[in-house]
Amino acid sequence: MRRWVRRGARVLVVVLAAGAALVPAACGGGDGEPIRVGFSQLSAEGSWRAANTASIRAALTPANGFELIFSDDEQKQEGQIAALRRFVADDVDVIAFSPVVEDGWEEVLREARTAGVPVVLVDRGIATDLPDAYATHLGADFRSEGERAGRWVREHAPGARVFELQGTLGSGAQVGRQRGFRAVAGEQVAGAATGGFTRAGGRDVTAAALEAWPDVDLVFAHNDDMALGAVEAVRAAGRRPGVDVRVVSVDGTREALRALAGGEIAHVVESDPLFGEQLARLLRRVAAGAEVPSRTVVPGGEFDRSVTAAQIDARAY
Repeated sequence: MRRWVRRGARVLVVVLAAGAALVPAACGGGDGEPIRVGFSQLSAEGSWRAANTASIRAALTPANGFELIFSDDEQKQEGQIAALRRFVADDVDVIAFSPVVEDGWEEVLREARTAGVPVVLVDRGIATDLPDAYATHLGADFRSEGERAGRWVREHAPGARVFELQGTLGSGAQVGRQRGFRAVAGEQVAGAATGGFTRAGGRDVTAAALEAWPDVDLVFAHNDDMALGAVEAVRAAGRRPGVDVRVVSVDGTREALRALAGGEIAHVVESDPLFGEQLARLLRRVAAGAEVPSRTVVPGGEFDRSVTAAQIDARAY
């Protein structure tokens, strides 16, 4: 557990030993002042990310006690690093960001720590040996998502030759989903390449994969946008999606579930983007100097072809 204590215009991190006493803390947002949050979103790469951004914007409003400084950094790590430095210079109460890749954050996070500005990781995580690099991480368990996709493949398509349609290389989602899937069904993977989490990337990369590995009969896509692009590529290659080539995906968007119900996608592992209110509660605790868990997992379910029209219509994204 970590505790962040406000000192004047800065926040200091205090790591509590077991049994240590808690001390009261003042923070941004006290006396009716909003909590100033600098948020770096990695991009607007697809429908999942758009829903995630909308959920966060809806939760971090003045009416809810927040002043949100938002930066869309177009899947560029250098843009995110520059945004984090601006947030530190602006003396925000908390920084939150969705890191585009896992590595390469030590320098800027050291700067934030030195300045006393706590950092919350949103959605994706990072790989770092820097002590107290961030206060907490809120997001899905990507490895578990990959494992669940792999279990479906092992059970329902044990003889399939799999093309793994990866997300942005080095991102937490790509790394975790690949590790989880390979741990369960790795021997079935014939080839892999990145589609960058976009529909166009999924379409183009799958088209090339079907030529390079003509015996591929199942695509595991790291997100729904790429899965839908893969469906287009399979159809363009004169093969039948869901029959000649099955597609397994991660996200749970409305469009992907429609394709699931129509037989063009075989299985979808849910990764819920609508955790804005959960993030708001966590940010309040961080800003107030309260204890927070180092990791909070956003749960998700799974969908097969028994998905109903009511379930699809109920999707908010």
